[in-house]
Amino acid sequence: MSLVRRESAPVRYRDPFSLARDLFGWDPFTESRTTAAFTPAFEVKETADRFEVKADLPGVKEENLDVSLHNGVLSITGSRASEERKEGESYYLYERQFGSFSRSFALPDTADGERIDARLDNGVLHLTIGKKVEAKPRKITF
Repeated sequence: MSLVRRESAPVRYRDPFSLARDLFGWDPFTESRTTAAFTPAFEVKETADRFEVKADLPGVKEENLDVSLHNGVLSITGSRASEERKEGESYYLYERQFGSFSRSFALPDTADGERIDARLDNGVLHLTIGKKVEAKPRKITF
């Protein structure tokens, strides 16, 4: 049996409403109008002795950022203000997102809420949360 390869032009389908969705945040099949909000990307990982949280926060100033811990829930809130638009300026493309954001993470019982280190470095928030001493694995010898 031999295979015959047929060349054909690729079929391209274009969503007729994609331009409206991209420009205006409008979807004709939903009742409400939504706009893109500023939603930073987060990374949470666990190591042997700590938990690490990183968030991409380009353009967020330290004074517009709040990190708090209450009843084992780590909350990160902040905002990024839009730049002032001046009369006579025309935008050909406007994809940057601005506004407020809020994320919360329930910390496990092994997290030590008294040992949290936070820093904002080049638009990246770094949080290090230590583990309780009793939560760390230890070798038992005979």
